[in-house]
Amino acid sequence: MKTSLANARVCALIVGLMLATCAAGQDSPQQTNPSQTVSPSDGSETKAAAQANPPGPPSDYVIGPEDLVDITVFDVPDLTRTLRVAYDGTVVLPGIGQIRASGYSPDQFAKELERRWGQNYLVNPQVSIFVREFHSQPVSIIGAVERPGVYQIKSHTTLVEMLSEAGGFSKLGTVPGRWVYVTRKGGFVNDFVPADGMQLLSSDKVEIDSRKLLYSRAEGLNIPIRPFDTISVSVADVVYVVGDVKRPGGFALDEHETLTVLQAVALAEGPNITAAKKRTRIIRRKGDGTRQEIPIDLGKVLGGKANDPELAANDILFVPSSASKSAGKKGAEAIIGTLSGMLMYGKL
Repeated sequence: MKTSLANARVCALIVGLMLATCAAGQDSPQQTNPSQTVSPSDGSETKAAAQANPPGPPSDYVIGPEDLVDITVFDVPDLTRTLRVAYDGTVVLPGIGQIRASGYSPDQFAKELERRWGQNYLVNPQVSIFVREFHSQPVSIIGAVERPGVYQIKSHTTLVEMLSEAGGFSKLGTVPGRWVYVTRKGGFVNDFVPADGMQLLSSDKVEIDSRKLLYSRAEGLNIPIRPFDTISVSVADVVYVVGDVKRPGGFALDEHETLTVLQAVALAEGPNITAAKKRTRIIRRKGDGTRQEIPIDLGKVLGGKANDPELAANDILFVPSSASKSAGKKGAEAIIGTLSGMLMYGKL
């Protein structure tokens, strides 16, 4: 009887402890698995992570010399590191030694590291690669553009897109010419597709008509640009029209084209009425540095009674003023001013 009573008391004690444990579990806050990360409702940690890890390269990006890459090995912090790819395209890693990184996409290089580490160093390693800085696919843009320099290709890029990166053709100072040249390391053996407005000058250089490229939107001219290409926008030669003309200035002389005296005068909007057309002259700098002056009668050229000479690069067409015509014009202006004043004050 005593034994049965004792057993009943033990059972009651065990049941009481179980009920107390259950009650404590319901009242206590929910426990968080330490391996999980709970993001705050305002998303601040997500924003911070996005700032710490800027957008990576496109999926087709190829690692190359001087790229800065993050190598992360899951659950192996000793192997996680940031490395600069050497000039020869290699990096040095623990357990592997020197290994080539250039020529791989980030995903391909991660798989290669998993294979190499998994051979005799790690069990089922998981590797991720992030390219932090791009330095391996430069394109040089020179000539008559707003911002000449070296630019990096980060995805499939066309000629027009690269010109836009450089700010387009120059607007002040240097005058862009008619042609854009693309020089390719390794040549255009497999890349050249004939198109109207494009010419293969040599195995590694093409010439493209900039007007047709930009204004006709010809697809064949907007060629893909490859790493290490050089894009050169030609600088136009200039002829100058100065003196007694309506709009003096410098005017571009397109490559492979000429500009005559009549065309230059038309661009300058014609001579003024005070111009001494008979004493017009072309001032030309010769190859030896000396200056040559070629007299022409602009009046006869305008009237079709004399040949229309062609102007060379950097020629100056000078149209002088006639002293007598200028004096007569000033006298006429003075007379008109006097008469106008007298009419205004009622003296006529």
